[in-house]
Amino acid sequence: MGNIYLLDCTLRDGGYVNEWRFGEDTIKGFGKKIAMTGIKFYEVGFLKGDSYDPDVAKFPTVESFKNVILPKSPDLVYVGMLDMSAPVALESIPPYDGSSIDMIRVIFKKNKADEAYVYCKKILELGYKLSVNFVGTDSYTDSEFINGILRFNELQPDAMAIVDTFGLIKKKQFLRLVYLADNNMAPGIALCYHGHNNLQQAFGNAESLVELNLKRDVCIDACVFGMGRGAGNLNLELIAEYLNENYDTEYRIEPMLQIMDEYLKEFYTSKFWGYSLPLYLSASCHCHPNYAIYLEEKNSLTVKSFNELLNNIPDSDKASFSKEKAEKYYREYQENYIDDKKTVDSLSEAFGDKDILILAPGKSLNDNKDKIAALAADKVTVAVNFTGGSFAPDFVFSSNMRRFAKMMGKTDAKTIITSNMKEATGDYVVNFSSYSSTKPEIIDNSALMLMKLLMATGVKKVFVAGMDGYSAVNTTDYFDANLDYDFSSEAELRNELISAEIREIGKHMKVEFVTPTNYDI
Repeated sequence: MGNIYLLDCTLRDGGYVNEWRFGEDTIKGFGKKIAMTGIKFYEVGFLKGDSYDPDVAKFPTVESFKNVILPKSPDLVYVGMLDMSAPVALESIPPYDGSSIDMIRVIFKKNKADEAYVYCKKILELGYKLSVNFVGTDSYTDSEFINGILRFNELQPDAMAIVDTFGLIKKKQFLRLVYLADNNMAPGIALCYHGHNNLQQAFGNAESLVELNLKRDVCIDACVFGMGRGAGNLNLELIAEYLNENYDTEYRIEPMLQIMDEYLKEFYTSKFWGYSLPLYLSASCHCHPNYAIYLEEKNSLTVKSFNELLNNIPDSDKASFSKEKAEKYYREYQENYIDDKKTVDSLSEAFGDKDILILAPGKSLNDNKDKIAALAADKVTVAVNFTGGSFAPDFVFSSNMRRFAKMMGKTDAKTIITSNMKEATGDYVVNFSSYSSTKPEIIDNSALMLMKLLMATGVKKVFVAGMDGYSAVNTTDYFDANLDYDFSSEAELRNELISAEIREIGKHMKVEFVTPTNYDI
């Protein structure tokens, strides 16, 4: 049986959580703690970018790593990762002299294999240890994977890695990839595994790899606290403890726990990582996890619609994410065009010549109940995304399936819904794209959509209560905490965009706020 090694990649892969901004003291202190654990490989960060920031675990040059690793521990192999999607210039990498990182891990997608080969060859010639990491290994056919291995065998790298980019490789498929790799890798090359936890497979796969007792060395990537984008990564402290209990290793767990407590706890509190339904869906649909993260922030999709949307993304786009693509597919899914002219005419008749009172679910409703009740006496009241509580509105408007699902069967008001809500039925259904915003951040803001609909029906004046705006601090913005979603990270932008649209609406229909608001109107 070969050796079993662990590689800590917390600063590098965990850095997706906080954009690698750990702070200089944390980065330096982290390395000292890792040196106390007994693990072999320590990935300090990305070899990437144009300028050095001491607070960020990305390093534009090999030389810049020295700022955080000196003096080096003789027990550690210091590692930097080079991503072939944005590689540093080869000529910027100096010959290895032992004063900075010792190993460079090169990650690349299938379409970058030729360029990666050139880089890998040069890195070895410069004297560095080398790991060849096949990004999205599960996307390779058997022949593609074998041919890739055979090609890089020619270089005799120190390691090759199976990379479960989307966290969806289950045990049977994982073992198939392991056998393919082990049977075709040249002797003396270590087999590595980098997993993600979208389907909670990382620990089980790592355990399976160790239990094979391969003759070649094995190296397993892990992060302290499982820190990583979305569902996170394999927990270093858990796999180390497992190896201690079953393979007589002597990893020290206490320094790992100190890292969790002293350095990572605050990041976990402010930016949760771990198993979640959206990340499960993204993995099961073979999509990049950033689609799940981006779409979850919309807070408008039910499980069914979330799953449908992800499945409808073309296979050619599933593996690569951009906000533009995600927004495009979200908008396409939501639009679901219908001709709503007759519906708008019916609403116009129902409203008559009365002014409208919009009841949004902000906390200010609780503080102004008597004022709002008096105002509602001679107006048509329309609640937005909630039942209206004690105000007993005439209508309920919703463009958000999640919110609508919570109030189904709980209101006697007439319901007005938008055409994107494919799972719902309402008394009136209006076309989503006719009233949605062109701004992605507020595309389906229900209060704005209602205002635009009212304008289309010919309403001359609306009074608005409970439309308080978003708070920059993470406290509830809603009169009912069950309605709350955390938009605090982009509250200011949302408030600005919504304010601008309200001012534009105000040029065509009088809008009067009767409760306090964060919007600039």
